[in-house]
Amino acid sequence: MRILILVMSLLLFTGCQSAYYSTMEKVGVHKRDILADRVDKAQDAQQDAQQEFKSALEQFSTLIQFDGGDLQKQYEQTNEQYQDCSEAAALVSERINSIEDVAEALFDEWQEELDMYSNAKLKQESAAKLKSTQRQYQQLLNTMRQAESSMAPVLDSLRDNSLYLKHNLNAQAIGALRNEFASIERDITKLISNMNKAISESQQFIATLKQ
Repeated sequence: MRILILVMSLLLFTGCQSAYYSTMEKVGVHKRDILADRVDKAQDAQQDAQQEFKSALEQFSTLIQFDGGDLQKQYEQTNEQYQDCSEAAALVSERINSIEDVAEALFDEWQEELDMYSNAKLKQESAAKLKSTQRQYQQLLNTMRQAESSMAPVLDSLRDNSLYLKHNLNAQAIGALRNEFASIERDITKLISNMNKAISESQQFIATLKQ
């Protein structure tokens, strides 16, 4: 029963997406344009996520230097940073998923339309462009997914630290968390590097789509 519900949901989603693409094409917005727009939005989401994780690292740095004052407030700020990072990461994943959906529709359409050519030379050139675009897209997608996956260990650490602090609002807790800073800093540095690579490849891919 669950499998049937899942299949029906997927069919409904696919149908909705197909209707959306069809409607957009009627007003002159094609799948290539939608793909470029979604890659651009994913790039924005990654840049926003970078800032959220940087802010979380700054807050954690402030936390472990805590020396008297309102520890409850420090916990609230730490937890808020974790929540912001979690939301930013979810948006990045959502944007990447939306890219996959329209890219699949675009490439399927492109492949089908190759059979409509009567000019062999133009068909060959279009087929070559399709393969080249698919290769560049797959590289971009892999890079985006790598950047996405690098957020998970950071989110886990931020969540653990927030939970630990929630139930241990004392100086000893701060001391324990100091040992975690180097690891989180290393993971966030890696995350930012991966996202910068994805952002750079996004810009190149958008330029390719507009050629």
